[in-house]
Amino acid sequence: MSTVLNENVAPPKGKPKWLRVKLPTGKKYTQLRGLVDKYDLHTICTSGSCPNMGECWGEGTATFMILGNVCTRSCGFCGVKTGRPENVDWAEPEKVARSIKIMGIKHAVVTSVDRDDLKDMGSIIWAETVKAIRRMNPTTTLETLIPDFQGIEKHLDRIIDVAPEVVSHNMETVKRLTREVRIQAKYERSLEVLNYLKKQGINRTKSGIMLGLGEHEDEVITTLADLRSVNVDVVTIGQYLQPSKKHLPVKEFITPEQFKKYEEIGLEMGFRHVESGALVRSSYKAHKHIL
Repeated sequence: MSTVLNENVAPPKGKPKWLRVKLPTGKKYTQLRGLVDKYDLHTICTSGSCPNMGECWGEGTATFMILGNVCTRSCGFCGVKTGRPENVDWAEPEKVARSIKIMGIKHAVVTSVDRDDLKDMGSIIWAETVKAIRRMNPTTTLETLIPDFQGIEKHLDRIIDVAPEVVSHNMETVKRLTREVRIQAKYERSLEVLNYLKKQGINRTKSGIMLGLGEHEDEVITTLADLRSVNVDVVTIGQYLQPSKKHLPVKEFITPEQFKKYEEIGLEMGFRHVESGALVRSSYKAHKHIL
């Protein structure tokens, strides 16, 4: 059964009550917010105005983005700038590692823009960042939320060799909508990346999808089944929200009941963890995904 009655329906007006978020509070949040401001540290949590920032910081988790803030791809859902990126900052691995140390982060999530302009797709900086974090923060666990590196195995191998506790790569949407939503990405290629990571020995793999872009219920279930077919361990399912008027519109606000249904279906399929809810983002409860 479809969760979308008409794909040409006008975007819904106004956010439903379940998308309202409380302002982040708490001693740990206040402490980390002060450190971020004092040392001019850069996290996705702050730059992306994540609704879960207070909760995650309170649990000692934060997300960092490397390789600049300009992406070579132009996905229809993403608020990151697209265009010609700046030169690689080879001091960045140490800067990120130092930020994690200053903030006292227990579990760090590292992500990046796509760097299709580089011969190595940015994979060398990725590996060096993990190494630097390990040296400076030996007790901090790691999740790397990686791009597809165009599916090139030698670039993926650099991530595999430094062995993060969790390696994540997001599908973002169902197969039918991939060309519209992700443009330069391919549904099958993302599955192949996740399959390769697992086959090469990554202990915990993870992926995420957004809902509300016009997908049907059966397509979401098929996507979950596809992820399980390549032995993905963890999946996150959240509500897509339009970053600006230039981006794809929200076709539907998914109800909490529907998110709960997808969670139950995912767990029945055999996922170790399923985070499913309107405010769920890729890094939500990430510290639990290593367990």
